[in-house]
Amino acid sequence: MEKVTLNVKGMSCGHCVKAVEGSVGVLEGVSTVKVNLDAATVDVEFNPQQVSLDRIKETIDDQGYDVV
Repeated sequence: MEKVTLNVKGMSCGHCVKAVEGSVGVLEGVSTVKVNLDAATVDVEFNPQQVSLDRIKETIDDQGYDVV
């Protein structure tokens, strides 16, 4: 498993948390997703043999947030 903390702009409320955690959490190979609104970060633990970091970033982008 690999762990990464992504800086994400545009998240501001509970809906944002649900959108990001829900969409990333269902990706095959992702074991945990935790959004921290105060820090504007998303912690993701995933299996890089099942899902790429780029795919995770794309999924967050698709929800309308910017991974920086």
